[in-house]
Amino acid sequence: MDKLNLLKQFVIVVEQRGFSSAASHLGLSPSTLSKGIAKLEQNLKIKLFHRSTRQVQLTNSGKHYLSIAKNIINQLEQCEQQLQQSNDEPKGPVKLNVPISYGRRYVVPLLQGFNQSYPDIHIELLFNDAYVDMLEHGFDLTIRSGTLQDQSVVARKLSPTDFLICAAPEYLAKHGAPKTSDEFCQHPWIRFRYRQTGKLMPIMEQNRHHDPGQQYIVDDGESLAELCAQGLGLTQIPHFIARDWIRNDKIIALFPYYRQEDSGVYLVYPDKDFLPSRVRVFMDYLVTEIEALDETPYHTWAERI
Repeated sequence: MDKLNLLKQFVIVVEQRGFSSAASHLGLSPSTLSKGIAKLEQNLKIKLFHRSTRQVQLTNSGKHYLSIAKNIINQLEQCEQQLQQSNDEPKGPVKLNVPISYGRRYVVPLLQGFNQSYPDIHIELLFNDAYVDMLEHGFDLTIRSGTLQDQSVVARKLSPTDFLICAAPEYLAKHGAPKTSDEFCQHPWIRFRYRQTGKLMPIMEQNRHHDPGQQYIVDDGESLAELCAQGLGLTQIPHFIARDWIRNDKIIALFPYYRQEDSGVYLVYPDKDFLPSRVRVFMDYLVTEIEALDETPYHTWAERI
């Protein structure tokens, strides 16, 4: 039984002073409306109306119930209006989960400009490279890099993930650069270990994966770049970590980028319907600013190396 709907029908019967006019107002037949009110009375185990062939009058219990029903309906309507207004206005909190390196290098630098445009939106930013259940932790948005396998969420691709094999200028001056992948094993490597699986990420090249050994193993992307810049060996890092190190001449890309077809950077959210305005404007702002960095769902700046 849809009690809320029956409550509204009950109030309209009173306001229209009878079942016929109330049924016409609601677009129902009088018999359907009468049966609905009868169900409500059976559920309550009280009589709401005195019925006669000429008129319908409220019982004492009906008068008391009317005031309660009106109050419930009014409160619900006020709550719905407030929720709709809150949903339509770009204000309030946005809780965002981001990978550590991508968040620091791509998202954090954008927040000052976003705050100037939307001072009433408050960002809660949490850094985590591991998979996080959005619904369980109450996130409005998540940025994920790699492959996207969760079918319960909606994703908007920000860019592919392009991997670059790099070395420091000092290292190259002292040891030289490998000319082909067959020479990889002649150099020390700084390798990445996945925290979730404990596996080493292979050194990836078009149509081939290599395991050239290692000198250092880390589970943090920034450390790959830092140790590489110190001249301790070669490494392979995603474009969003490599960008600033390459631009500052701390490391050099030795080969063209490698792109995994099923890998990318994604903006993920639980549902595409009824997104609050505060979430929608942040998404649009982020996408626009990432595009200004020469990255789209189809390419990254690494293609120009």
